Amino acid sequence: MQKAILAGLCTDRRTDFKKSMKETAALADAAQIEIVETITQNLPTPVTGTLMGSGKIEELKEAALAWDVDLIIFDNALSPVQQRNLSRLTETEILDRTGLILRIFSDRARTREAILQVESAKLTYMLPRLAGMHTDLGRQGGASGAMSNKGSGEKKIELDRRHIEHRLAEYRKELVSVEKERETQRKKRLNSGIPRVSLVGYTNAGKSTILNEMLAQYGRDKEKTVFEQDMLFATLDTSIREICPGKNEKPFLLADTVGFISNLPTTLIKAFRSTLDEACYADILLLVSDVSDPDFRENLQITIDTLAEIGAGSVPRIYVFNKADKVTDFEAADISARGMTAEDARITMSAKKPEDITRLALLIEERLNDGKISCDMEIPYTDGGVLNALKKSSDLEILDYTENGTRIHVICSKEDAARYARFILK
Repeated sequence: MQKAILAGLCTDRRTDFKKSMKETAALADAAQIEIVETITQNLPTPVTGTLMGSGKIEELKEAALAWDVDLIIFDNALSPVQQRNLSRLTETEILDRTGLILRIFSDRARTREAILQVESAKLTYMLPRLAGMHTDLGRQGGASGAMSNKGSGEKKIELDRRHIEHRLAEYRKELVSVEKERETQRKKRLNSGIPRVSLVGYTNAGKSTILNEMLAQYGRDKEKTVFEQDMLFATLDTSIREICPGKNEKPFLLADTVGFISNLPTTLIKAFRSTLDEACYADILLLVSDVSDPDFRENLQITIDTLAEIGAGSVPRIYVFNKADKVTDFEAADISARGMTAEDARITMSAKKPEDITRLALLIEERLNDGKISCDMEIPYTDGGVLNALKKSSDLEILDYTENGTRIHVICSKEDAARYARFILK
């Protein structure tokens, strides 16, 4: 396990400094990095070239030498110039919060799409930081030709930049292909008429646990569990499972998505855009919060803001206040956040209690049935596929078999009613 010093600058504008430092320490733990010392500084504004003052940087250098650490992790986002200067002055590898998250994502990515997304984000992050990576090589040389005024260090940087730009182009091309496949799969799910429910929320709020427990009680493929562990970003890949709540209830698709975090790097939001789009196409979002976390209100607000940023702000939602077994006298009705209304459905529960999973499944079914349309249809015998599709997505009763087709009474979604309007009996 690597050893590191955690450093952070608190400016006059920062109100979340303690929370952010605690979170960065948890991120380091998730990356299997041991934090041996924490060094902070309070300044009105950051120092332009080094973030911290010269005295504090000297303290960092001495601590790094004393502890014999592998790197210094900064809670702040560092510019390429700041990162280079800090590395030179402390004589230690420097990693900022963005780089730390990218390292975790790189270790955890499993599917081809996630790997491509993470590698693309990593290269985008590395590109402006190439200068200073080859300080052991000379900057001036006596070679002839076009490169005559450039040393081996500068030539190496140029070669690296070309290689990264070439790899980025390849990754983007592959991602376009992978995203087309995902879009094809998404269209199939949309056309199936099966409702879609997405688990969203702050990282480590218990989304994967809820999916696994729902799968254990109501899943058709109970063995297809997803990885779950008490750590930040335990899972990155979107997993979708079919859930069948009961004999008389229609199935729905439950998706587990990547968790959110404060100050999530913009490059990662862009890279995971296609994955996060699952939330935009959902019929219902389950906004999962870990109520045992003292900062869960702030985390919930970050989730709501991120959903609005990716275009999922208007999707119907259920607020799931998870891990309630770890706290006392918690009252969901007291929670208020921007974008949250008194009419929004909410549930206080523990994912490890089967009875609470049952309550959640019933609430999902209740919300999925909101706004359903009741009507009679006559489906021609030549359109048997329509009847099969309605059986999967709706509640229907066969009324009669006429010479023109099968007459049914159906309770279906507005989308299905519009899709099959030609069959509705006036």
